[in-house]
Amino acid sequence: MKKVKVLVVDDSSTMRGLIANALARDPDIEVVGQAEDPIQARQAIKALHPDVVTLDVEMPNMNGLDFLEKIMRLRPMPVIMVSTLTGRGADETIQALELGAIDCIEKPRPGNEHSFEELPYKVKIAASARVRPLADSEANARNATNSRVSHKSYVADGRVLAIGASTGGVEALMALLSEFPENCPPTVITQHMPPAFTRSFANRLDRLCAPKVQEATDRAKLVPGSVFLAPGGTEHLEITADLRCRLKSGERVNGHCPSVDVLFESVARSCKGNAVGVILTGMGRDGAAGLLAMRNAGAKTFGQSEGSCIVYGMPKAAFEAGAVEKQLPLDKLASAIIAETSTNKKN
Repeated sequence: MKKVKVLVVDDSSTMRGLIANALARDPDIEVVGQAEDPIQARQAIKALHPDVVTLDVEMPNMNGLDFLEKIMRLRPMPVIMVSTLTGRGADETIQALELGAIDCIEKPRPGNEHSFEELPYKVKIAASARVRPLADSEANARNATNSRVSHKSYVADGRVLAIGASTGGVEALMALLSEFPENCPPTVITQHMPPAFTRSFANRLDRLCAPKVQEATDRAKLVPGSVFLAPGGTEHLEITADLRCRLKSGERVNGHCPSVDVLFESVARSCKGNAVGVILTGMGRDGAAGLLAMRNAGAKTFGQSEGSCIVYGMPKAAFEAGAVEKQLPLDKLASAIIAETSTNKKN
């Protein structure tokens, strides 16, 4: 089997060594080169043709965001951002994912010394991901913003909307939620993401989208116009029978905490058929069993179609399990959800 070739880009020689050592533990990965700044990285990409690049956010000569934008415009390829746990670092990492980076990982720090243990897994996922030119992402964002006008008369019918996503989910959720009206269905989301970044992502969504988007807090009430994102960390997001968020400590499910399955299964219990479930791009099977539980309880269920996914793993698993009632491309999902949850829905 062909090894995944990786270029490591970071201005710290110590950090480059840590990343290279973490990747060297996987026999399916080969670190073909290292670069200390974007100028060296550009030459290395031309010479070495890596399958994946790990990229520091803050570097000399050109910061990681500017370099990523050039990569995604001129030579789109899988990139994983490596970030520090700071407010600025988290915000810039979310911007990088918006620009087309496949995933992000936090640099080791006290209390999270083993953050690079997941790096080989993320690199191998990235190597098989679909990467789109930046121009395509910008056009999708413009189209989504322009489509809001058509939802001015929308009134939610009271159903809860539950969404699950993983790899590629930042771009997908931004495209989806940017089409939602201000009074959208009460919405809960589990997106697989390191704990350091979920608050920045919620804040970014809140600035760009019409509804109120925030990290979920325990006992927060689900009302129209509210969107709650599960905090990364050691708690799962669930929904109670009185339509409130519940943050519950627990072990990882399907390798994840928070888990999409846990969220979907709680919606199936608490809302029965008074809900809509959506599963977006992501690696693995998380969400398939939960979405099936929602469909069996009478909920309407959608899945993102293969061609529009960065990674067609979670939607595929859900579709093959019979959990997905209808598959749609990303640019059709928002209008389908709005039409389905409107009080004026046509039968």
